[in-house]
Amino acid sequence: MQVRFNKKLMKEVAPLILKNIGYFPTALRVWRTLKNAEIVPISDLDIPYRADGVSHLQHMERKDILGRADWLLKEVLVKDPEQLIRKMPEMIGRQFQGEWAIYACSMTAFALCNIIKLFPDTKVKYLHRLPELIDLVNTPTLLFYDTMWWNEDAMETLDGDKSHMTYLSILAWMIGQYRLAGGDERYDDVHNKLCDTLNRRMRQSRDLNLPSFPNGVVFLPDMMFCLLALKDYGKLHNNEFADTVDLWLHMAKNHWIDKDTGLLNSCYYKNGISGRISGAYAGLNSTGLVLLDEDFGREQFRIMKKTLGVKFGGESYPYMAIKEYLHPTSKVFFDVDAGPVIYGLSPSGIAFSVGAATNLGDWDFRDGLLRTAELGGHTVKSWKTRHYKLAEIMLTGEAITLAMKTMVNFDKNIASS
Repeated sequence: MQVRFNKKLMKEVAPLILKNIGYFPTALRVWRTLKNAEIVPISDLDIPYRADGVSHLQHMERKDILGRADWLLKEVLVKDPEQLIRKMPEMIGRQFQGEWAIYACSMTAFALCNIIKLFPDTKVKYLHRLPELIDLVNTPTLLFYDTMWWNEDAMETLDGDKSHMTYLSILAWMIGQYRLAGGDERYDDVHNKLCDTLNRRMRQSRDLNLPSFPNGVVFLPDMMFCLLALKDYGKLHNNEFADTVDLWLHMAKNHWIDKDTGLLNSCYYKNGISGRISGAYAGLNSTGLVLLDEDFGREQFRIMKKTLGVKFGGESYPYMAIKEYLHPTSKVFFDVDAGPVIYGLSPSGIAFSVGAATNLGDWDFRDGLLRTAELGGHTVKSWKTRHYKLAEIMLTGEAITLAMKTMVNFDKNIASS
């Protein structure tokens, strides 16, 4: 959903701006920086090897990472789920507020699981918070966005045939991450049912994809969570569902690649026509794929950098970013998936791409993306916590960024300490 800024929209968002007037200096700085910047394509597409990358992250970013995690837990874990819904921008509507809320919970949970692996001494502090996040997602209030779409309760109709893919996938993924982080068996039964349901519905579909909405539109970035949930389940259950994941990846490589760019398609409709290529979707696709199939993910990440990657900021070009669209657009507009797009740059594309860069060890690109995130986000520091000022308006972005910046390839790079 794209929304171009006009007089009517400005009237609708004015209360949001006034409520968060403290962010105005940052917004003004972003506008001035981009207005005067020469934004050019990224020319260096190689991923240079830096042996000290993970060690640097562990030692130099620890305070920042833990401070952001503590702030997120304070903001996301609320007594009344409606409080979390109200923290999502009202202008996107109740359904998308619900979806953004479960993203905030799931990405906070993913970040905590990554942090436990990065800093094993934090396990006692953070592991017991994961069930609180899972239980919050599994409430009628947060489930309601899905119920509005499908006109039935996703958890009460696991034997049925309607998709419910976005909600069930994220809940299953969170539970799998909790179990892999060392969590107890309290969710084992529901985890089994969720993954059995997702696998069955994928196998019964015409091409292994499940629609995100009742209108039949398939969003491949949403499918990433479904596949990650099944892959994590396989790590716990002797590679169960591996054949489904492998077959989907085979289909993706051979049938769902955009002919013009080489990127995995963002979505397609009932009639088979593919949707637009976008930075937000390409970033999430690349990050999901590096966790599912590293070689495929690396290839997609490189193509994304070539197709949508840009840099700016003077002779040294210290800022890196991902464009939202292939072609020039209006200077400012809002997209429900990308966020506020200014001079064509995609906030969600930047945030999700940090995950692939971190996992693949593209530390220079990661640094440039995080520099841009700081330009637009503006870190607020207190004695114990840290967060982007922008997170006071768009909480989900903080959760996504923290999850992505901690998404190290733990199988290859991490040493327990």
